[in-house]
Amino acid sequence: MLRHPRWRAAVAAGTAVVCVTTGVATAAPAAAEPDDALDAGRLMAAVEDYCGDGCHDILPPGQNGNATLIEILGHQLFGTRPEHSDTQLPRYDGLLHGYDDLTDAGIDDHFLDASFGVPESEIGTQEQPRDDVTIIRDREHGIPHIYGTTRSGTMYGAGYAAAQDRLFLMDLLRNLGRGRLTPFAGGAESNRALEQSLWRGAPYTEADKQAQIDRVAASGERGAQALADVESYLDGVNAYIDRAEDRRDYPGEYVLTGHKDAVTQAGEIEHFSTTDVVGIAAMVGLLFGGGGGDEVRSALVRAGFWDRYGPEEGERVWRTWRMENDPEAIVTAEGEFPYGQTPGEPVGEAAPDPGSVVPYDIVRDATGTAAGGDQAPPRSGGTEGSGTGTGTVDDLPEADRDRLADLAADGDLSAAEGVFNDGLLPGDLLGGPPSMSNAIVVSGEHTESGHPISVSGPQTGYYLPQLLLVQELQGPGISARGASFPGVSFYVQIGRGADYAWSPTSAGQDITDTFAVELCEPDGGTPTVESRHYRDGADCVALEELSVHNEWRPTVADQTPAGSYTLTALRSKFGLVDGFGTVDGVPVAFATRRSTYLREVDSIIGFQKFNDPGAIGSAADFQNAAMDIGYAFNWHYVDDEQTAFVNSGANPVRTPGTNPNLPIRADSTAGWAGWDPETNGAEYTPLAEHPNSRGADYYVNWNNKPAAGYTSGYATGSVHRGDLLDERLRALVSADEPVTPAAVVRAMQEAATVDLRGDQVLPELLRVLDAAPVTDPGLAAAVAELRAWQEAGAPRRETGPGSGEYAHADAIRIMDAWWPLLVRAQFEPGLGPDLYAALTGVAQIDESPSGHIGGGDPGSVNQGQTHKGSSFQYGWWSYVDKDLRTVLGDEVAGPLGAAYCGGGELDACRTVLLDSLAEAVATPAAEVYPGDAECAAGDQVCADSIVHAPLGGITVDRLPWQNRPTYQAVHEFHDGRG
Repeated sequence: MLRHPRWRAAVAAGTAVVCVTTGVATAAPAAAEPDDALDAGRLMAAVEDYCGDGCHDILPPGQNGNATLIEILGHQLFGTRPEHSDTQLPRYDGLLHGYDDLTDAGIDDHFLDASFGVPESEIGTQEQPRDDVTIIRDREHGIPHIYGTTRSGTMYGAGYAAAQDRLFLMDLLRNLGRGRLTPFAGGAESNRALEQSLWRGAPYTEADKQAQIDRVAASGERGAQALADVESYLDGVNAYIDRAEDRRDYPGEYVLTGHKDAVTQAGEIEHFSTTDVVGIAAMVGLLFGGGGGDEVRSALVRAGFWDRYGPEEGERVWRTWRMENDPEAIVTAEGEFPYGQTPGEPVGEAAPDPGSVVPYDIVRDATGTAAGGDQAPPRSGGTEGSGTGTGTVDDLPEADRDRLADLAADGDLSAAEGVFNDGLLPGDLLGGPPSMSNAIVVSGEHTESGHPISVSGPQTGYYLPQLLLVQELQGPGISARGASFPGVSFYVQIGRGADYAWSPTSAGQDITDTFAVELCEPDGGTPTVESRHYRDGADCVALEELSVHNEWRPTVADQTPAGSYTLTALRSKFGLVDGFGTVDGVPVAFATRRSTYLREVDSIIGFQKFNDPGAIGSAADFQNAAMDIGYAFNWHYVDDEQTAFVNSGANPVRTPGTNPNLPIRADSTAGWAGWDPETNGAEYTPLAEHPNSRGADYYVNWNNKPAAGYTSGYATGSVHRGDLLDERLRALVSADEPVTPAAVVRAMQEAATVDLRGDQVLPELLRVLDAAPVTDPGLAAAVAELRAWQEAGAPRRETGPGSGEYAHADAIRIMDAWWPLLVRAQFEPGLGPDLYAALTGVAQIDESPSGHIGGGDPGSVNQGQTHKGSSFQYGWWSYVDKDLRTVLGDEVAGPLGAAYCGGGELDACRTVLLDSLAEAVATPAAEVYPGDAECAAGDQVCADSIVHAPLGGITVDRLPWQNRPTYQAVHEFHDGRG
């Protein structure tokens, strides 16, 4: 790569950033010719790989998530992007427009080759950051393939490569784990919301984190190896930090957030420690691997049913709405796996007194911005499309490159002001239920090749850089390729081994309980909900305060006014305090206990086994290894012959009579068997009691119920987005033609374009409307449009690539406007306003692609994150479906406890639907799609579109909506180790 002499002069003068790009070609000094022992060809040839041409994966927008200051300035001024930062976006987006006629040969057009190694002709760079490890990156996408001659070298290389690709994001995540995101990244509202959410769920002291590490390291050979792996990984991370500071090609966000000076180089990038890894792991566990909780709100909903219907009838009707184990819910594994169910004779229940509950606010002593004040305007995520910008900085004319060099040398950062003023991480990242999905596995009995097929991946949201990175790890006791979270990427967490592959979806089973802890006063006085001591047997003990004080100031990137606050979580022996209230008039603290709290590190053992070819030789081996993962995940496995499904999670064994679905009296006999308050350890259910299966015709999971008997959340009933996959896979395996990988990909992508409401619930709505002729011409036309859309499969897909217009656009607009209106009209009269509102608090009404998930009220607290892709996981579709079928006189398994639409009368229900439909038809598109920083009001396709939320100074183009995994892999192994 040629550079103008002024670039070299700028380096000599101390320019803040010397590299024009941060792609692999310039991420580190070019390595010398490798020793024979580390020759790339010999390294790759020595690795066993049984994929043939059957392994593929994709992770948009691209591998490289680091950008130098010059690259950020170049992006802001000229629209350039760092090398390899967006190269996977066109392939990912292209599948949406090209899946109809997809063939097996065409999979390569939309996914990358995920076999081990890199063909010699495609090698981009090869470097040795240490003598015992070589990192090879391919030319087109810059994905690291890490080969260590020692295990320590492999881990070192993983850390070094992760820092090359995600250093600033890793720093964001470790500061989030410390509860100190705002001092690091700025006091924008979303940053504050996120660090508060993390501090509520995982407020750890350094001693807490170290205790986790020490306990796992002392647990046996694998625990000791895990600690050694983490330490070598961090050595690699920290070595890259040192080299990047020496070369001055560290991520430019450090300058923009005030941690480094562009001219003097003052400031230091802090090294990572093992306790930082615990904080990042806690974030991942909270975001994707939790489940349960919210028992207080559920108890208040039950109280609302009692008040509405009377205690006996109210209990019965509430249970039907609770849908704890709905017989019509789609499941992944056959068989009964009872867990988390309400006991017949519960003991120790602690129902809060209605009106007494006061949520605990962890924010104290807020000043400046934290106490309210001006917020910076939102940033844009880019325009719609799948282009790759205007190239890298090196592609600019010489005069423009000179200008960027001068700006960096002079410290003139005005071009970058306001780059990410609305926060470096989305405030709702940890909010709401998990949605990590989806997975499709087909048995070899039904495939053309005779080998199983898997099309799977996590739906982790869309960010730039992504929350995941892709890598290949090869070394003693480790052989894997796939996706990992940066900062904990010493192992591949989702991906493939030599002859097997695995992928999770979030399961969300109940591993979190709420305990009512009686309050007291140490002097013997009368306690109130303001008391901050609690009963532990005969003792009156102070609630432990876990505090972190955060201050922030404006920076070039974050011009949010200065502010500060102290975050103080309260911890009791029984769990973290969520709120206060009374139970039978007695003041209590409601303390939440998650089984993975103080135990996030435990799951490292399971992931270590997944990466170890010596540990995984069969589906049974994989299922057993999954039980070492405490997070609540559904795991899907394939090799060249076997398929399997297993649910993981530290499921506490509850003592007889314990009701995990309501708060539990802390002083009762109810609770967790074998619970140790010091370590939060307990007895856990064994593999046989977790949903598990081997060798089924097919498995599909889109965060649906794992198996019958496994308690689910509200609204998990007859309609679920998993039905969209299940119907298509059932048709594939029952057809005369054998199944191919392309057929499975097509089924996945087709389901990713469908509106669940239009496909699964609109038929019942039309049946009610068809009970008599629709005489109003306008309504008749609307019904005809809805019918045509439903008969076409209810797609939300453009008429052509980039057309900006949906087929059946008006029907989609009508449904988007109608759904919240019809739900309210259908249920609020029968439930009453208060109970209806309470139910919308535990089960959101909608989750449409445009993000409107509330009750139809503008500004509703249930308004969702827009432009996020993942849709239709949570909503009232099962309630609407069951109630309409009841009104129609159908046989309904597990019906609601009463008929609601029109009081159960068909004619009256039809009137309710028509009246709400008329209101929807009259709602202008500008109100249905009100517009935002990305889209003009009324722009339907744009409102649905996916925006890669920037976590730094680079943005990419929007994507058209598609409800599919973010990282996605296709696996079909043609051979195995025997």
